[in-house]
Amino acid sequence: MSDNMVSFQKEPCGIFCVLLTYSCIFYADYCFIGHVVVPTLSNSIWGVVNGLLFNIFIMLLAVSHFRATTSDPGKVPLPSTTLDFSDMHQAASLLTKDENNWTVCSRCETYRPPRAHHCRVCGRCIKKMDHHCPWINNCVGERNQKYFVLFLIYTGLSSLHAILLTSISLSLPCIDCSEQYASRTRQIYAITLIIEGLIFGLFVVALLCDQFSSICNDTTAIEYVQKKASRRDQKSTKELLIEVFGKGPSLSWFLPCSAPDLLLKSDNNTFYQV
Repeated sequence: MSDNMVSFQKEPCGIFCVLLTYSCIFYADYCFIGHVVVPTLSNSIWGVVNGLLFNIFIMLLAVSHFRATTSDPGKVPLPSTTLDFSDMHQAASLLTKDENNWTVCSRCETYRPPRAHHCRVCGRCIKKMDHHCPWINNCVGERNQKYFVLFLIYTGLSSLHAILLTSISLSLPCIDCSEQYASRTRQIYAITLIIEGLIFGLFVVALLCDQFSSICNDTTAIEYVQKKASRRDQKSTKELLIEVFGKGPSLSWFLPCSAPDLLLKSDNNTFYQV
C-alpha cells in the first residue's frame, strides 16, 4: 500500500478540530513573535535565537500534524469481490480465537490481519489501530503513529518554550512601546499565550505518556481496553520504537519524513508488503 496515499475523513467534528488546531498554531506564533520577542528582545541576539527556535518547533509541529492527518493509517484493502454473510461465517469458523490469526470483519467484510480493528468513523479496518483522533481527523494506526507522536512532542516543546519565554518577558522592559500598550495589550496577549500553552502542554503530555506506554508495552489503546492477552514474541524497547519510528539513525526519528517500511507476516508465510 502506498505511503503517499491521502486519507482525509469528511467528518464535521474532525474537520472542526483540525481547523481549530491550525488556528491555535498561527495565533500562538503571532503572539510569540509580535507580542513577546519583538517588544522585549528585538535588539538582542536572543530575540533572533528564540524566534527561530520557536518557528522551527511550529514548522515541525505543523508538518507532523499534516502528515498524521493526510497519511494512510494502515487501511486494510477492501476485497475485490463482495463477501456474503455465509462466506464470512464459513471463514470465521476456520479460525481460532488466537489474536495471531487473520479474521473477517463483519462490518466492511474484509479479511484482515492480526491486530487490525474496524473504525466506525473511517468505515474501514485499520492495521494496529490505536484510536481514532478527532484532532487529526484520522485514525492513529500502524503507518501514521510516528507522525502523531511527533505532533505531540513538538506541541509540548512549543508550549514549554512559549510559557517560559513569555513569563520572562513580562519582567523585561518593553522596547519602543507606548505606555498603554505595555500595560494592557501586551499583558493580554502574553497571558492568553501562557494559558494556551498550559492547556495544550498538559493535554499532549498526558497523550505522550499514553502513547509511549502503548509502544513500549506493545499494546494499542483498543487492546488495552479490550484486555486482550498478548501471546506475541517479546521484543526489546528499541525494537518496538524502531517499528514505529523506522530503522534509520535515532536522530531521524524526530523528523516527520517517510513512515517505516512494514511487512506483515504470519507464523510461516509473508502475506503482503505495505
